[in-house]
Amino acid sequence: MHKTYFNWSSGKDSSLALYKILQDSEYEVSKLITTVNSDYKRVSMHGLRLELLEQQAASIELPLQQIAFPAQVTMEAYSNTMRTKVTELCSNGYTHGVFGDIFLEDLRAYRDEQLTKVGIKGVYPLWKKDTKALLKEFIDLGFKAITVCVNAKYLDEHFCGRQIDASFIEDLPDTVDVCGEHGEFHTFVYDGPIFKHPIPFTIGEKVLRGYDKADDEEDNCFVDDDDQKSWDTAFWYCDLLPE
Repeated sequence: MHKTYFNWSSGKDSSLALYKILQDSEYEVSKLITTVNSDYKRVSMHGLRLELLEQQAASIELPLQQIAFPAQVTMEAYSNTMRTKVTELCSNGYTHGVFGDIFLEDLRAYRDEQLTKVGIKGVYPLWKKDTKALLKEFIDLGFKAITVCVNAKYLDEHFCGRQIDASFIEDLPDTVDVCGEHGEFHTFVYDGPIFKHPIPFTIGEKVLRGYDKADDEEDNCFVDDDDQKSWDTAFWYCDLLPE
């Protein structure tokens, strides 16, 4: 059995990938890894409060390691830090790291290149699966999720703060991947078969935030399983408040 860590983003693809890898006797998942924004105390890109991230990990009953970065960080600094952190994992006996990527070839190639340098093998339980089928499976398994960030280039504010259900799938434009694999939207999963209990929260305000390219540099693809490198500059965020 391989000692394995899981790259946890707090969203739906992570949740489904974790559900699948936990059923695979080849891997022993013993840690969640999440990159966070230290300036805003939020999950990178998703904008989720860290209190809710920590409640997820507690309900999943896996230790959580947060890797913090400032809002402004160069790609070189990000990559160097991640290489150091993953090297530490390797020295502690970890041999595999799991991601929720589905079909982005360049992203997987980048991950595998970086992981190979430190002796870790990437694992991709959702790889090349049909995204519409994956989201339907996610719903059928009883997972519950809400959108917390949507890319204003692809979706308007009405898609922000929506439950992930059959009507959500039907309402998505044809230009948007059903799982948001191109970064069209990000989610927070608050219940489902990997959780011992639901994560309580209330919905706060929605806000449109703009970024320049420098702001986006921390969105490196070495760890975050739902994210990709993007220069899109406007996002709707739905703030979720812990109860």
